[in-house]
Amino acid sequence: MKFPLIALLFMALTSCWPSKIGFRDTGGMPEEWEFFYLQTLQNNAATCPLSYTALLSEALKDGIQNNTRLGLATKNADAQVQLSGEITGYSVNPIAIQNGDNAAKNRLTVSVQFTILTTLPKNEEQKLSITRFADFDASTNFSAVESQLLATINEQVIQDVINKLQSNW
Repeated sequence: MKFPLIALLFMALTSCWPSKIGFRDTGGMPEEWEFFYLQTLQNNAATCPLSYTALLSEALKDGIQNNTRLGLATKNADAQVQLSGEITGYSVNPIAIQNGDNAAKNRLTVSVQFTILTTLPKNEEQKLSITRFADFDASTNFSAVESQLLATINEQVIQDVINKLQSNW
């Protein structure tokens, strides 16, 4: 009576055992992908600082290299994943109105639209629209906290792009 029960338990456990164990995370990206190329983003938001496109572009390059197995290609033609994009929105708006129509908090909102072109395993083009924000006290001088707010937003944008790359298209 014990032998069939033990055999059944053994079969159940071995059928769930992983077929491959390793320490290298390949994620959901196709194995063919080795390199990515990112064109410097375009600025189409009227109030966006001119330096922000380069700042976000470099942060994206660093984030993708540090958090995925993809390397940075020096030319567009060498990359299996080609990213381009534009900053489409950059605004500061009040969000928490107090007595007398005074804002207690403001929100910096940044919108970015990406085009992701892949050449392997087949040619595909994907669009990715991202809108992220960070809040700050209305009593705080915006120019004093702008770089900190942009760093927070950049982290969120980078994570969204990485999630898109690692998801099953």
